[in-house]
Amino acid sequence: MAKTKKEDDKNVQDVNIQEEKKQARTKKEKPDKAQELETQLAEKCDQLLRLAAEYDNFRKRSKKEKEDIYCLSKASIVKDLLPVIDNFERAKGVEVSSLEEYQKGIEMIYTQFLDFIKKIGVETFGEPGEQFDPNLHEAVMHTEDENLGENVISMVISKGYKLDDRIIRSATVAVAN
Repeated sequence: MAKTKKEDDKNVQDVNIQEEKKQARTKKEKPDKAQELETQLAEKCDQLLRLAAEYDNFRKRSKKEKEDIYCLSKASIVKDLLPVIDNFERAKGVEVSSLEEYQKGIEMIYTQFLDFIKKIGVETFGEPGEQFDPNLHEAVMHTEDENLGENVISMVISKGYKLDDRIIRSATVAVAN
């Protein structure tokens, strides 16, 4: 029986050793799992920081490009206006023998300026006889005229201007009836 007790003790020791080994393995696995999760978290944090930096750079670059385009478009418009200004300066400095010649020169400059604004896409509106539209016209006077219908423009005080579908300035008009 003594032999059996020794065998039992040995079996108990073997079982204890096996349990200790299992516990050691699970302890090793848990820190490995935690370390793996920490590594994944660090990678995701790094990705998010890089993405935020990319977005910030994109935003700054877009803002700069927008400012550059705005500056270039203004410069282009001024460049196209310079011939009109040159003609006004010439007209101002020339001695004209008659009022008709002077008026003809001013008409030529006016036509040149209208051609310029048409070239860049600006349209004028607000002519006598047109139907009054409160979205396009600003009525500052009311007149009675039997020859015109109701809500018809009888007089234009200042023309309206629009670029594509955007109103730059409403036409100031007098409306009949």
